[in-house]
Amino acid sequence: MFQYTCLNPIAQIGLDGFDDNYEKTEDFGAADAVLVRSAAMHDMELGDKLCAVARAGAGVNNIPLDKCSEKGIVVFNTPGANANGVRELVIAGMLLAARDIAGGMRWVQENTEDENISKSMEKAKKKFAGTELKGKALGIIGLGAIGVLVANVARHFGMEVYGVDPYLSVSNALSLSRDVTVLKSYEELYQVSDYITVHVPYLPDTKGMLNKEAFAQMKDGVVILNFARDLLVNDEDMKEALESGKVAKYVTDFPNPAVVKMPNVIATPHLGASTEESEDNCAVMAVHEIREYLENGNIINSVNYPNCDAGECSTQGRITVAHKNIPKMLNQFTNVFSDLGINIDHMTNKSRGEYSYCVIDIDSASSQEIADKLNAIDGVLKVRIVK
Repeated sequence: MFQYTCLNPIAQIGLDGFDDNYEKTEDFGAADAVLVRSAAMHDMELGDKLCAVARAGAGVNNIPLDKCSEKGIVVFNTPGANANGVRELVIAGMLLAARDIAGGMRWVQENTEDENISKSMEKAKKKFAGTELKGKALGIIGLGAIGVLVANVARHFGMEVYGVDPYLSVSNALSLSRDVTVLKSYEELYQVSDYITVHVPYLPDTKGMLNKEAFAQMKDGVVILNFARDLLVNDEDMKEALESGKVAKYVTDFPNPAVVKMPNVIATPHLGASTEESEDNCAVMAVHEIREYLENGNIINSVNYPNCDAGECSTQGRITVAHKNIPKMLNQFTNVFSDLGINIDHMTNKSRGEYSYCVIDIDSASSQEIADKLNAIDGVLKVRIVK
């Protein structure tokens, strides 16, 4: 019996994916797995029983990745599950920036008592005139699941679309419209774009990437859209760029005390993935990832350990080892089984940066004795008996 806990409300359609071998608990310390959306976990005590954390969404800055990695806790996210919801809001953001729809709606609300509003609006509407997206150049920073969807729909609007992604995957490249131009550098993208939308994770090297140095390379009157992460934009530099007119509009899903006081800001209250469909998709994917890991030892969409798929276990036993990516670890693992007279039928080992993950299928049922001997090896972080 596995136990799981939810730190935020998780769509029931996802939780329905757990079978009778799973039990929900409110006791964080008793959980084998945690499902989370936005709850901050950095100050939480991570017990030895905890094996997996699944973020029902893409960003994981609310999860202490280093601490989880050191304890052999695999952290998952759900890339692409909310991509369509965010894609649609990005397009809406571009339309709101191009056409003063919000200003026009405010005018209507302010003139509800005007009996001649039908005539008055014909004079007033010139204040809200805008531009069309067709023929404009859109630059996309990050061609992941969301970036690709935005690129493809923008082409249907008749926009010229440019993208930059140093880590563009084969699958995303194949999904990208052939009419999208992939550039080699951000500098090239800045110089040609009328609109720029950012879709990259928050990492040390992306923090504040949209700053005064970046703005200086952009067209005058560029529109910036940020539906990815708040801290990708340097607020002080954005304020200066908006006041000077270098940036005509800043469309963001992350209002904060500084941003809401800036001129020419269109802000929404973190609505990107706030659709029923996105929440359902994320919950279903997160539960699937947890089940695949707890039941089979396979890792899908981890952000701190390598993905590893050993399939279903067809031997008598399976044991997994999360360990440091250092020399001679596999030799020590095989010595444990050799000393116990146990034959290894199959071994899969994957590495990612400082950490590695090993799935070992054996010709006898796994035992606590095996787990204890593996745990005793320096550099081993967590051993799990799967079968």
